[in-house]
Amino acid sequence: MNPRGTAHVDTFARDHLPPPDQWPELRFDLPELHYPERLNCAEELLTGPPDGRPAFRTPSGGTWTYGELRTRVDRIAHLLTGDLGVVPGNRVLLRGPTTPWLAACWLAVLKAGAVAVTVLAQQRPHELTTMCEIAQVRHALCDIRSVDDLAKAEIPGLRVTTYGGDAPDDLLNRPAPDTPYPAVDTAADDVALIAFTSGTTGRPKGCMHFHRDVLAIADTFARHVLRPGADDVFAGSPPLGFTFGLGGLVVFPLRAGASALLLEHAGPKQLLPAVVEHRVSVLFTAPTAYRAMLDELDGYDISALRRCVSAGENLPAATWRAWHERTGLRIINGIGATELLHIFISAADERIRPGTTGLPVPGWHARVQGENGEPVSDGEPGLLAVRGPVGCRYLADPRQRDYVHGGWNITGDTYVREPDGYFRYVARADDMIISAGYNIAGPEVEDALLRHPDVVETAVVGRADEARGQVVVAYAVLKDGAERDAGALRAFVREELAPYKCPREIVFLDALPRTATGKLQRFRLRAEGDQR
Repeated sequence: MNPRGTAHVDTFARDHLPPPDQWPELRFDLPELHYPERLNCAEELLTGPPDGRPAFRTPSGGTWTYGELRTRVDRIAHLLTGDLGVVPGNRVLLRGPTTPWLAACWLAVLKAGAVAVTVLAQQRPHELTTMCEIAQVRHALCDIRSVDDLAKAEIPGLRVTTYGGDAPDDLLNRPAPDTPYPAVDTAADDVALIAFTSGTTGRPKGCMHFHRDVLAIADTFARHVLRPGADDVFAGSPPLGFTFGLGGLVVFPLRAGASALLLEHAGPKQLLPAVVEHRVSVLFTAPTAYRAMLDELDGYDISALRRCVSAGENLPAATWRAWHERTGLRIINGIGATELLHIFISAADERIRPGTTGLPVPGWHARVQGENGEPVSDGEPGLLAVRGPVGCRYLADPRQRDYVHGGWNITGDTYVREPDGYFRYVARADDMIISAGYNIAGPEVEDALLRHPDVVETAVVGRADEARGQVVVAYAVLKDGAERDAGALRAFVREELAPYKCPREIVFLDALPRTATGKLQRFRLRAEGDQR
């Protein structure tokens, strides 16, 4: 910990860090990772580029310059710490579609010394309630278009301030000082953000990251693998509620003095026209989107595009080769984790080997080990273990012991290390379903299904799917006499969970397969699903 102490007045986040003996070993091997003891990452990201350079772009053609971004961030920070009563260390929920205003709110929260909790605009009241309970959130900044589900959550003590509306008390309509906001003098190891991920139990885990961590992902993957320049235009599909999107669309471009096109709608059909119209040069999306865009490339001039990054799920070699044949571009594959904030194994340009994830990003170390924690021989499958400048620190969660062993972060992925040092993905080592780049915990979907009065028991598994990697399939046993209406049951789940978590298919059974001792045999359901 920093010897001068935290800048946080509300010390909840620091007080609920895991005990030091449960932390992974942190490595700061590169000179650029030797950060000062006092550091505010928002101030660092906003300092440097000239006022007139573009920072954020919008689909309609609007542009925020760095000067305008700094002014708007300062204005929001003044309002946070003035009218809204936010003090350093308070957790502030951020919710809305991907827009410059959401990014500005995120930067303002960090500049004011508070802790950003960015969630998806798709998440439902039940999910929002759980996350706010875990992080003890009392303040929220929410796009007016995304406020309904947050209001329905009825979170005790939560003060919600909307932005983008017409009301006088809307964040953007409130009077605020027209003066620079001096960044709070946070410690480099003060918590800057809490990013939520779902574990195999389905209960979200809050991953706490420091101010220095935000810069470290830019100073490792972006600096050494992506290598952006100030003239680059970034764009992509991941929302800012995912750390993949937060890094690729906010942290990396700002660290490079570049600009980002922030798209509210960023499916494959929207990405290609946006790349053409705005001369996008760096694209972040999942393998699913690259596969879908292959069929749409004709007639699109994507000559400005020079970097394509894929993460969120494994990138098949066939997809890589098809994209390269059609475009001449080499997709930069990578694996990251919310627990580690962004990508830690990857490769670019001539170092890319299709069918592998790549090599440890400079500043990171990786190995493949057995269940006993000892490294396995090259060519043998085992658990992926990594360590570097960022590590897993769950918010008051006993699952910290599951993720960190012997100073290493154990990602839950099965990998093989090839003799020449390349890492090749094999499979997830747990019950996580990865569909179109989204991580979906089967037990969380099961919990939602079980909230339906007609469902007696259920099991959720992933089924292989060419377009999405996997799709969610639910097996359900209903009460006697209940109607087997899959459409109604899916509609119920859509009210409970974000749409991407909803089962693509629901199969009704008289009983789930179990062992003689009553344990559910998921492998039988997976095998049955793959044969369908």
